[in-house]
Amino acid sequence: MTRLQGGLIDRSRTLAFTFDGKRYQGHPGDTLASALLANGVRLVGRSFKYHRPRGIVAAGSEEPNALVTLREGARAEPNTRATVAELYDGLVARSQNHVGPLNFDLLAVNDLLSPFFAAGFYYKTFMWPRAFWEKLYEPAIRRAAGLGELSELSDPDAYDRGYLHADLLVIGAGPAGLMAALAAGRAGARVILADEDFRLGGRLLAESDRIDGAPAMEWVDTVRAELESLPNVRILPRTVVFGVYDHGIFGAVERVSDHLATPGGAVRQTLWRITAKRAILAAGATERHIPFADNDRPGVMLAGAMRAYANRWATAPGTAAPVAIFTNNDDGHRTASDLIARGVPVAAVIDARAGAQAQGEYRLMAGAQVVGTKGRLGLHSVSVETPAGRETLSVGALGVAGGWNPNVHLASHHRGRPVWDADKLAFVPGAGGPEGLIAAGACAGQGSTAEALADGLRAAGEALAQLGLSAPTVPLPQAGTRQDNVAPIWHVPGKRRAWVDFQNDVTVKDIALAHKENMRPVEHLKRWTTLGMATDQGKTANVTALAVMAELTGKSIPETGTTIFRPPYTGVSLGVLGGGDTGAHFRPRRLTPTHHWAKENGATFVEVGPWMRAQYFTRPGETHWRQSVDREVLAVRAGVGLCDVTTLGKVDVQGTDAGVFLDRLYANAMASLKVGMVRYGLMLREDGIAYDDGTCARLAEDHYVVTTTTANAGPVYRNMEFARQCLWPELDVQLISTTDAWAQIAVAGPKSRDLLTRLVDDFDLSNEVFPFMACAPLTICGGLRARLFRISFSGELAYELAVPARYGHALMARLMEAGADLGATPYGTEALGVLRIEKGHAAGAELNGQTTGQMLGLGRMVSKKKDAIGNVMSRREGLAAETRILVGLQPVDASAVVVPGSHLFEQGAPRNLDHDQGWITSACHSPHVGSSIGLGFLRNGAERMGEVITAANPLQGSEVALRVVPSHFVDPEGGRLRD
Repeated sequence: MTRLQGGLIDRSRTLAFTFDGKRYQGHPGDTLASALLANGVRLVGRSFKYHRPRGIVAAGSEEPNALVTLREGARAEPNTRATVAELYDGLVARSQNHVGPLNFDLLAVNDLLSPFFAAGFYYKTFMWPRAFWEKLYEPAIRRAAGLGELSELSDPDAYDRGYLHADLLVIGAGPAGLMAALAAGRAGARVILADEDFRLGGRLLAESDRIDGAPAMEWVDTVRAELESLPNVRILPRTVVFGVYDHGIFGAVERVSDHLATPGGAVRQTLWRITAKRAILAAGATERHIPFADNDRPGVMLAGAMRAYANRWATAPGTAAPVAIFTNNDDGHRTASDLIARGVPVAAVIDARAGAQAQGEYRLMAGAQVVGTKGRLGLHSVSVETPAGRETLSVGALGVAGGWNPNVHLASHHRGRPVWDADKLAFVPGAGGPEGLIAAGACAGQGSTAEALADGLRAAGEALAQLGLSAPTVPLPQAGTRQDNVAPIWHVPGKRRAWVDFQNDVTVKDIALAHKENMRPVEHLKRWTTLGMATDQGKTANVTALAVMAELTGKSIPETGTTIFRPPYTGVSLGVLGGGDTGAHFRPRRLTPTHHWAKENGATFVEVGPWMRAQYFTRPGETHWRQSVDREVLAVRAGVGLCDVTTLGKVDVQGTDAGVFLDRLYANAMASLKVGMVRYGLMLREDGIAYDDGTCARLAEDHYVVTTTTANAGPVYRNMEFARQCLWPELDVQLISTTDAWAQIAVAGPKSRDLLTRLVDDFDLSNEVFPFMACAPLTICGGLRARLFRISFSGELAYELAVPARYGHALMARLMEAGADLGATPYGTEALGVLRIEKGHAAGAELNGQTTGQMLGLGRMVSKKKDAIGNVMSRREGLAAETRILVGLQPVDASAVVVPGSHLFEQGAPRNLDHDQGWITSACHSPHVGSSIGLGFLRNGAERMGEVITAANPLQGSEVALRVVPSHFVDPEGGRLRD
């Protein structure tokens, strides 16, 4: 490992790492890229399309080439830029996008076939023979596509999300950002300073600049110390602000423990949602290159990156051979001077400007251009066209300085369009971007250290004035100024390929072909050539490509325009975007009030929407879930069962117009409902399709309680609010969702009245006083307020008892205790499903968005005497002519199984859509019937009772003979529930 003198690395410690299985060493403060260069590694990957050898080009998140896979196994992370991967002891990295060894990629044959892979080839080729597409072309393309590979294993790391609020968000901790944060912090504003690097300083880390006569890093350390001491300032290093959204919201990802071998107890990354009243964008600038023949060889780098590796990481950019600089501006000369100061030999500065002047002790080749390179796996010479003729220079690396592009991305996320600065030959942030975002420093075109410091202070004063705060007096540090004097030289003409986009293998010839094929608008150019796509997003290529297209069209660069900038600014992992919401944490889990009681009593749980509900309760000796479910069902039919139905949606509807309001929502009448009674209700969508069913109870003249299915609790309440606020705002009606406020227990079975009599306080539950579909507020257990509804979805005498949610657990325990001698049995969702299928009640499987009230056997509930949402549309000819209705289905062979989803056919009929008679919606094993049973929609079902039909299950390749029976398998007359 060869190091230069100086740098910002900790030489007292050595870190071991491996790349493609070979062991290397680095130091704390290194990135993987700097450590690889220090160890003489130049070949790091292969390009996307042609699999050409690729080396490190840049030193930051703009890197297009050095994409590697970090770590191994389930923690492997592909497509990580080696230039931002912080080195740690034990780091494991491997190169990507090659078949066979990196230095002998078998897919490099694509480079020989490059004439067939020109711009737009995927639109123009692989078209014939047509049958080859699915069998040959598409599989081959898919195997070759992509860069890195996912492990396809579950990510073992934890991710988090958080919310931050600030008066001022400063994006970027370079000279402009630090100056802005310092001024705002001293003014007392709440400040968040975010920077994607692990060390503050921005471009100052890469330069040999001096501030106030001392090395710039001394000033950086002083400012950082003061900012850390201020309680109103929060510093977020290793944090990239990737997007700007509405209302002053910014998306940011903090790499909390990516610099560690394992996160330990910490999360790996945190997704921050930052809400800021104002923001200062101090994101700096990205250097651009100059395309010339064969300019993509490993060893060809951006000159500013070459300077960064020498100054910050004490790393020579190539082998022991001298380096050369190719430039069209003065900044390339600064790179040469810094390299010489660090002991790196410079063969020459090749300046395309005829009047260029040397700024140090090196050879200057003015008015010259690089026209070619040699060295397939690593640069070893360049060809230079000079006014005196062509010359070959033996070099180990070439730095290219084509000027700097301000990082305008975040300033353009709200369709803000950057504007062209003809003096700087670059786009700078324009008007119309995110509100409250102020650009400062290099990203605003103020590139020198002195300009950036002054511009950061200006931006802070502007933001503080908008916040109503007084700007403090902050002395402006003294620093050097410079002018780059960049010349408009965008590429070197030649016959060989000159690369514009390294990652996506886009050349100047590809842009010329796109122009010839009329793909001239920038959005067409991007997609026709794949320019600026994938992880690169055109940071080092887009402006150069626009200049080439402008040259071809004869237009100016601003007339040619820019593509639309969209988040994210740099790649963001899906893991952190999900915030770790995987497995059990995929979404919030809601627990019923009796959850812990059920868990203690042997419940197995199932996800029902967002809820965890008891599926069944296993008792000693039961070895199969069906045994538990059958026992629970029979207990309800013979005695009394208890089920937590809290998850049903509950909405309190109050007001003098509550009845009128509900009449307009329900297909059937609700305003006529008597106080103290409950009515089964049907809601329709606007197109007349059945939407949700449930009950509506009237507790007082102006007070109703609406229940919905569990799945539709949220949507129904949302639609009710929309109707209240937007459709009929003139009605005196108020809504409140009480789903979470009341615990509700279904008490079902012939002994349910006996059980409830032991709990209610002085309330007559006799059939004469409290009949079927009655409701009442009352008290239980000596004064606890409750609501009692006599409703049944099981076909048995049944009630639903509601108490404030905090008492749900205690209520279940009290019911079980009071009903011990009655055989009180808890039952879960499986038994609940069996009970409702046996009774023929429609549920979610039947209310699937394709059925009407008529199909459900509820056609008479759709009132013709009043209007309601969906009522008129439900009478459309197509819906009114529907003959498929809900029927019961029972296998001819009692041992056969009814499978939901099977399609119904007449016996002997062909199994195709033309002869499809309907489908099965729900099925279960019925202990009451003694066989499998089902519900389904059958054409002309009412006229086909007793007919034997065939249920075909093409997925499993099975068929079963079924007999059509009424949908009520239990007590079709309804005597039990009215007893």
